[in-house]
Amino acid sequence: MPYIKQDQRDHINKELTNLIIAMKDLHGFVPGNQAGVLNYIITKLCKSILDDRLNYSQINELIGALECSKLELYRRVSYYEDKKIIENGDV
Repeated sequence: MPYIKQDQRDHINKELTNLIIAMKDLHGFVPGNQAGVLNYIITKLCKSILDDRLNYSQINELIGALECSKLELYRRVSYYEDKKIIENGDV
């Protein structure tokens, strides 16, 4: 994961905290609808980035970042699978 400098993180985290609060306050942000809300936010963010410089290179770079984010998330939460193997047995 490309970690960013602490001052950049602090600025981004402040804004993200407001977004997370807004997401959780949404009436529709309940189990079963979380994916739709999150998909909307991710799509809106990506589209706003691409609107300024729409070309193959930028699209490719953004899709690569999304793919790496997906892999990083799985790496960070894969302990859940290990826990379930212990609880329920392996395949």
